[in-house]
Amino acid sequence: MRLGYTILYVPDVRAALAFYGKAFGLATRFVHESGDWGELETGSTSLAFCSHGLLVQMGKTVALPDARKPCFEVALLTPDVAAAYAQALEHGAHSLQAPQDMPWGQTVAYVQDLNGFWVELCTPMG
Repeated sequence: MRLGYTILYVPDVRAALAFYGKAFGLATRFVHESGDWGELETGSTSLAFCSHGLLVQMGKTVALPDARKPCFEVALLTPDVAAAYAQALEHGAHSLQAPQDMPWGQTVAYVQDLNGFWVELCTPMG
């Protein structure tokens, strides 16, 4: 088995794709003509977005992320966390933690995306 994709549930898929394109430099891999589903180029595992509207059509209840009580995060690897952090802030991300060198040797920063999800910007381990 392998991880295929992670899905974030958002009110506007196209807006999320555009934000991640500008803030993190990620290209859109696919967006459905309905605008209810989209994916980004993120390597072998894609980051996908599904609209709240589609969830409701499928009989699901939408829950919104709470940045004060995160239950997960999206981690994006980069060799230059400070530059990635600055770019994200320039394009509308909100700072949660400026870049810091961690005791285990990784540099890590956190931002909040336009929908309230946490995004970790970090150097690769090892």
